[in-house]
Amino acid sequence: MTKNSQPTNRSRVPQSEQFMDFISSNWAEIDSPPITRWEVADHSLRRREALSAKFVGKVLMVAATNPKVRANDTDYRYRPDTAFTHLTGWGSATVPGSVLLIDGRQENCESTLYLMPTAGRDSDEFFANPAIGEFWVGPRPTLAQVSLQLGIETKDLKEMEHDLKSIGAVLEMEDPELAEAASSLRFVKDDYEISQMREAVRITVAGFREVARSIPKATKQARGERVVETAFYSVARQNGFELGYETIAASGPNACILHWTKNDGEVKPGDLILIDAGAELDSLYTADVTRTIPVNGQFSKEQLWVYNTVLEAADAAFAVVKPGIRFREVHNAAIEVIARRVAELGIIPVTAEEALEKDNQHHRRYMVHGTSHHLGLDVHDCAKARREMYQDGILEKGMIFTIEPGLYFHQNDLNLPEEYRGIGVRIEDDVLVTESGYENLSAALPRTASDVENWFADQLS
Repeated sequence: MTKNSQPTNRSRVPQSEQFMDFISSNWAEIDSPPITRWEVADHSLRRREALSAKFVGKVLMVAATNPKVRANDTDYRYRPDTAFTHLTGWGSATVPGSVLLIDGRQENCESTLYLMPTAGRDSDEFFANPAIGEFWVGPRPTLAQVSLQLGIETKDLKEMEHDLKSIGAVLEMEDPELAEAASSLRFVKDDYEISQMREAVRITVAGFREVARSIPKATKQARGERVVETAFYSVARQNGFELGYETIAASGPNACILHWTKNDGEVKPGDLILIDAGAELDSLYTADVTRTIPVNGQFSKEQLWVYNTVLEAADAAFAVVKPGIRFREVHNAAIEVIARRVAELGIIPVTAEEALEKDNQHHRRYMVHGTSHHLGLDVHDCAKARREMYQDGILEKGMIFTIEPGLYFHQNDLNLPEEYRGIGVRIEDDVLVTESGYENLSAALPRTASDVENWFADQLS
């Protein structure tokens, strides 16, 4: 709980002078590991300089945001604002309510990070304030320690109001131009970010192994999808910070519901289960991977047709990835396969070529979403960038995005042959653009149907 004041119906702490003297005395100092400059500090400095260069003469304000209330006096697990994280490198250690100022009025921009220090034992907030008191939240680094870790000058948050009076007008993230610039700054990942993404994917791959091992147990419980969901969560939480987004564990017809996060369905032998999940690190970089697994270990004829269609679409998308192409070409390559294959199955009333015409798009009934999105600190990263820099943007070395075609044959779709109804498949990988092509960061997970079957059997042996 992180509220500054407690409801009147909760017990109050003593306030007598004798109690104050007693609770604030006779405490030993806590041994803590040495504080050193973080690897990310140099990278985040360059990011601040790059952003400031777009707003010469301006002072930029980027807030970490405050905790969000879940219910009454309980909050959701705190996650700071993405732009703040990118520009400071602070990640999950961020003190809620902190604010970054980037001052671009001089030749070299200067930054100040304002935060609320931990309430020490010389204050009654030490034991009485559940938001900042050490009794409640534990010790936090001092201003000097945070400054050393991040390479940014730090000040008590209480000083910010005074400082702002002398600064005057500032640009905040509510300004569309600033929000767009901060978002676009994340398109190309630096070496630190790429290393973090590799680690997030590594943990995610380990999570999928645990998912596979959980499937037999899931078939024995009424809400088996939650057995699968929590199997992944245990790996993500133990080895990282959190989930990058709510896990989709969709079995049978639920796999056709794109954002199925209820995860309260059964897991039945003979069905497929689609798992879309990603682990988030303490740096807050996240993976985003999807695999579709036959619950009984073997694809049926119809399931195999759907799976291989999706795989062919994914392979077509991979084949075009290289620096210099437009981002939208990745989707175009995949969707051409989808259109051709559903036309071959006879479930659209036009040819594939006709379906692909702008005013038709019949095939999109079976894959309504895009094939790719940028990935990093946000699962849908760079989302506030202008369209001409996103869908119409040119791929560059260092960009990371997903390739995730799918086919979703709903159980109540009367256009479909009955034996295909209720089959949903998505295959999603995380892709790094290299100097001459790409690297599939999630290649440690199987992609072909036979490899999925063999991998699944290996996890259970």
